[in-house]
Parts: sequence; C-alpha cells; structure tokens
Amino acid sequence: MTREEVAMICKAMSDTNRLRIIEMLTQGEKCGCNLLEELKVTQPTLSHHMKVLSDCNLVSSYKDGKWQHYSINCETFKEYKDYIAGITCCETKKGALL
Repeated sequence: MTREEVAMICKAMSDTNRLRIIEMLTQGEKCGCNLLEELKVTQPTLSHHMKVLSDCNLVSSYKDGKWQHYSINCETFKEYKDYIAGITCCETKKGALL
C-alpha cells in the first residue's frame, strides 16, 4: 500500500460519521437503509460519506433493488492495518521518544 493510499484512508476516516460507518461494517454487510437509521443523516449525506469511503477502496458495494449494500473491503483494510502497525516509535538512550 502506498503512502498516498494510506493518506486517503486516513482522511476518509477522519470524519466521525465515516468512522462510525466503518465500525458498523466491521460487524458485517449493511444495507444503506440500516446505515441511515443508525446515523440519523439524510440520504444525500450518507451517499457522500459512502463515496468518500468507496473512493479510497475501503468499502465495497452492490445494488439490490433500490438499496445499496455496503461491506468492508477486507483486503484494503488489512493492508491499511499492516501499514499502520509497521509504524513504530523509537526510544533514545535517555528513554525519551523520538
């Protein structure tokens, strides 16, 4: 995963509603109607949030009738987690963090 891709995901998840959406989707696929009900936002607002999450490839979707169904893109999410896990801090000899 590139730094640019990580930066896009970080920007996407910097919004509290989008972070809530990701938390909800980690429990499984959700219909847009369920996300609307839980978030208490308008449909255009939800569409905007889902576009941001989809644009960084963090969320996948498909249409069933009039509703979109959303899920975490597990491959992208795992790559993101691995990238973040690889960032560590170092200690100096005096115990201060760099």
